[in-house]
Amino acid sequence: MCGRYVTISSVKAIEKRFNVKIENPEKYLPNTNVSLGQQAPVIASDHLNKVQFFTFGFTPQWAQKQMYLFNARSEGDHNKDDDPQYVGAMGIINKPSFRKAIRSQRCLVIADAFIEGPKKEKLSKPYVVYMRNPANKPFAFAGIWEDWVNKETGEVVRSFAIITSVTNGLLQKIGHHRSPIILTPEQESQWLNPDLPLAEVTAMLRPFDARLMNAYPISPAIKTPGANGKELLQPIGQRIEKEYEYEIFSDLKLEGMGSTSARIRKNKEGE
Repeated sequence: MCGRYVTISSVKAIEKRFNVKIENPEKYLPNTNVSLGQQAPVIASDHLNKVQFFTFGFTPQWAQKQMYLFNARSEGDHNKDDDPQYVGAMGIINKPSFRKAIRSQRCLVIADAFIEGPKKEKLSKPYVVYMRNPANKPFAFAGIWEDWVNKETGEVVRSFAIITSVTNGLLQKIGHHRSPIILTPEQESQWLNPDLPLAEVTAMLRPFDARLMNAYPISPAIKTPGANGKELLQPIGQRIEKEYEYEIFSDLKLEGMGSTSARIRKNKEGE
């Protein structure tokens, strides 16, 4: 399940990549460990041209108290064994918590990478999963959002969840049984269109091409909610798939969080 992810691109990079405006850039802080309950940048279907900050952890409109549903299974109650070959019905459209949002309240969840671990060990054995081509970041998870009103305070909480699918080849090598839905740039505008036929929405709920991704192990220190800093993304082992074109730290340039080790070494060599 995708319960932790990374947002480290600069404001300028996000605005350029998604052709949007971050109206309150002071709210955006690079985060190597986006966790439940934190505010995170999204592009929602009600405002297509700007980045908003919603709470990570979805609360259905009808809920009596605030909830933090961070993932929404695309298969719903189907595929309980998490068969990676599953191609059946997308039961999310019938789930009480999500059936309204999947039809008309979709969003792009902005990310640069995400954190995943084996099904059993979870974040006790975490990996950073990222795009092989640095030009493909930041990218967007397929998300859904909702407004929930706290009846005691009157506060309106805007929250979101990331939709998940069956695991792809890379996540299988990590030992994980699920995969967040990552949209291609061509799919993003369609995903935000509230008039898109439901059949076309569910057709996008498939795992991302594993050949375009890679991963490497990091310290379990990432388990601590609220922990943040570039040291959390430092590799402690080899990548799942061999790469020869880039140094390991050049895949995740921590913009706004200081120089990477690779950049520091390069600068020293040039002195």
